[in-house]
Amino acid sequence: MAAAATRTAAIQRGVRLEVVTVVWMLAEAVLAIAAGFAARSVLLTAFGFDSVIELLSGVVLLRRLTFEAGGGSEHGIERMERATARISAVLLVLLCAYVVVTSAGGLVVGLKPESSTLGIAVAGAALLVMPLLALAKSRANRVIGSSALRADIAETVTCAYMAAVTLAGIGLTSVLGLWWLQYVAAIALLVWLVPETREAFEAATGRGEKEER
Repeated sequence: MAAAATRTAAIQRGVRLEVVTVVWMLAEAVLAIAAGFAARSVLLTAFGFDSVIELLSGVVLLRRLTFEAGGGSEHGIERMERATARISAVLLVLLCAYVVVTSAGGLVVGLKPESSTLGIAVAGAALLVMPLLALAKSRANRVIGSSALRADIAETVTCAYMAAVTLAGIGLTSVLGLWWLQYVAAIALLVWLVPETREAFEAATGRGEKEER
């Protein structure tokens, strides 16, 4: 009885954390993409598009946790996780392509991105909030033991890394006037984006589960 009550409390906490994630990512995506287009910053728009991916992941994971809280079947949970992985994989491929094409094009054409106060504020807030959110989710998942939630935690941590790279790129551009650093920093995001894409495809096809077995 105590174990069941503990798990129920952890799932409810997970649901609340995913609600926070969805609301935060929606605001972050809108503000970052708007600031990125206004400043002609590939780095900022890439950060915003990654927020869209985590927003979609958060929405589906919220459904998964709510489904389990209501006594849903394991089959239903697995089906939701596979659907999330497929959506994330496609979006991540598009994001990688966007970063490569626009960064290379910007460098060749010499398109100079402008500084963005809004972009700096959004990335700075994410750098502070995301590690705290990831820590809270990790504590809840110690009881829940969900592979989907573990993946979501990894995406939350990645968001913090991307926020740090975004801040560094914009800051160096503003202080040193080296406009091309934003494009280099944007391409550096592929260090995190490519592994995320591969893992999403493995989860969608079930390869990751087979390898673990």
